[in-house]
Amino acid sequence: MIRVCLTFLAAVWLATGAAAQGAGGQGFGGLARLDTDESGITGTRNNVRINLALSQGVPYRVFTLEDPARVVLDFREVNWTDVIGDALNETDNVTDVRVGGFRPGWSRMVVDLAGPFALQNADMRVDEATGAAALRVVLKRVSDAEFSARSGLPAAPSWDVIPEGDGTVSRPARDPDAPLLIVLDPGHGGIDPGAESGAVVEKDLMLSFARQLKEVLVRGGGVEVMLTRDDDSFVSLERRVAIAHQAGADVFLSLHTDSLGEGSARGATVYVLSADASDAASAALAERHNRADLLAGLDLTGTDDIVADILMDLARMETQPRADLLARALVLGIREMDLPLNKRPLRSASFSVLKSPDIPSILLELGFISDGRDLDNLADPEWRNRMAIAISDGIKAWLIADAAAAELVRQ
Repeated sequence: MIRVCLTFLAAVWLATGAAAQGAGGQGFGGLARLDTDESGITGTRNNVRINLALSQGVPYRVFTLEDPARVVLDFREVNWTDVIGDALNETDNVTDVRVGGFRPGWSRMVVDLAGPFALQNADMRVDEATGAAALRVVLKRVSDAEFSARSGLPAAPSWDVIPEGDGTVSRPARDPDAPLLIVLDPGHGGIDPGAESGAVVEKDLMLSFARQLKEVLVRGGGVEVMLTRDDDSFVSLERRVAIAHQAGADVFLSLHTDSLGEGSARGATVYVLSADASDAASAALAERHNRADLLAGLDLTGTDDIVADILMDLARMETQPRADLLARALVLGIREMDLPLNKRPLRSASFSVLKSPDIPSILLELGFISDGRDLDNLADPEWRNRMAIAISDGIKAWLIADAAAAELVRQ
């Protein structure tokens, strides 16, 4: 059900595009930047006002989503460098503000609302002399029923989003003579930073490590490697799995780090998919990872419990035992390289990103950035290289064991 006025969206697109092109001859050669001193989010008991001062006019759209209530602002495109979303907030009507890249060519702001506030007005005015733009968005308090009726992801043809895929793309037949295809999945990205510790952000660490791991794997020969993202872009959980399916991947390895607000833990942990988490900490971690799409402002209304469905498929297939064997091989490779392992290095939980029914899929937490020693290790290129070699060795050992197991099945 489309609940946003598409005429309004089209008018926004045309007005901002024309204004930006006509303002002093200024086009879209550079990204718009936010003037934080002139921007802010304010409100009274019955409204929320979002005022953004931009260096130039850009096409944009605004819509609300529920569960939880939030307003999403998409731009083509704003540079959020040095912008801290929460620093813009000056009202109790807003509980959190996140900004960042969403996908190539798109930027996003997500404003979590403390109640049901529906869009009342949105207007961007561009200064004809300087090209600078002022975006004003006003939301008014409404009933829960009205908010629900007016919320949802708009289907605006002019925005032509990159197809997300549903994770059910037919997988090409495996060529037995082809190199092993490994898909590396650097966790988080764009508007979803992942775990943070001071200036260290998980999404940046994992992208850097994925590139380093790719080099080590390719140098070892016999494999091809692709990444689910190769820049600071948001990629939805289902899209990550769809990418692996479309490529015909033989192995899917999702890379993450963790951070604890309380207590202490260190070392690498390897996770496989399971309906029931192996422990409370794993369940909490899976919940945080699975919330990535929601935090990025995706509309998850009407989605099925895909993990539960896939687990039934896994029970009828050979993939899960192969994934379990891969997990044990990775733990052995890390241990043989004398790198720090968590005291419980093998765990399981219902990670959505591991839901593929026919690709052995593993989630590897390289360490805890809340632990000083792990953080120092992750920042050390030589340590990362040793970890990459350990992972490569583990995959090679798994290949031998997997082939032997397949022979036993055939016999």
